[in-house]
Amino acid sequence: MPKKNLAPGSIDPNLLIASARRVFEIETQALEAVGAGIDSAFIDACRVILQCSGRVVALGMGKSGHIARKIAATLASTGTPAFFVHPGEAGHGDLGMITDTDVVLAVSYSGESDEILTLLPILKRQGNALIAMTGRPRSTLAREATLHLNVAVPAEACPMDLAPTSSTTASLAMGDALAVALLEARGFTPDDFARSHPAGSLGRRLLLHISDVMHAGQELPRIATGATVSEALVEINAKHLGMTAIVDADDRLIGIFTDGDLRRALDRGLDVRRTPIQDVMTVEPKTIGPDQLAGEAARLMEAHKISGLIVTDADGRAVGALNIHDLLRARVV
Repeated sequence: MPKKNLAPGSIDPNLLIASARRVFEIETQALEAVGAGIDSAFIDACRVILQCSGRVVALGMGKSGHIARKIAATLASTGTPAFFVHPGEAGHGDLGMITDTDVVLAVSYSGESDEILTLLPILKRQGNALIAMTGRPRSTLAREATLHLNVAVPAEACPMDLAPTSSTTASLAMGDALAVALLEARGFTPDDFARSHPAGSLGRRLLLHISDVMHAGQELPRIATGATVSEALVEINAKHLGMTAIVDADDRLIGIFTDGDLRRALDRGLDVRRTPIQDVMTVEPKTIGPDQLAGEAARLMEAHKISGLIVTDADGRAVGALNIHDLLRARVV
């Protein structure tokens, strides 16, 4: 059926906003209802998946297929090996992708999807544990499954009660609940998450350490405690980081001198050639360790409104330096 084009002037903005808010209200109520109904079947489903030596294979047709695909992706990225198989293709050869060590998660709100029901005898014969996610506990799929997760909603957000809206939202949330519960049960860490997301900015924030981006060795700007402001300027200009560390004879950090400190010194009319650096440096500056995450450096800089950090080891020795431009180049921020 062709769509109906309306003249812009005939559209009531208030009706559009009211419609959108009604959808949020109905879907919120649906999520609350499904959340309140979570019971021992959810616990059993988690146990079955945790004991699985294979993978979770998600199945679903139509809109439920889109939800099942997303659930599989979320599980896989949070420590539970999973993938999606299209039920229609499974009946034409892709069923060979499912081994007897796998757990099958079938998503069908009606619980009567022909393409999924066709697979049940083969899956039972193979011995697969079957977790059904439906809105009808008395449906064929729910009754034939090893476990049933009930995602029944009071109403769809669609005013005709036809388009899957609240039901798909509830199924998606149940999948997220499974993924998070399993994540916590496995002790899944941010480092584990980063290893499956190495290309994204989140992965870089979680995988890159300070030692990967800092300037060390001859690139580290540093001067001795007896130096003058003029000598500090020479070091800052040579190392191009907008700052220099002030260290003692054992390289322990005593203070830091930055471009900002220089401006404040000039405002006071100090003689940069004669003024000792100890008179104008910042003592007890913010520092970071080489084994900390680069993302932590970004958080520190933002929180304290600074643009650079000196990197110190466990003994307080200056071993590196970095500024906001290093984090930008590493695409951490």
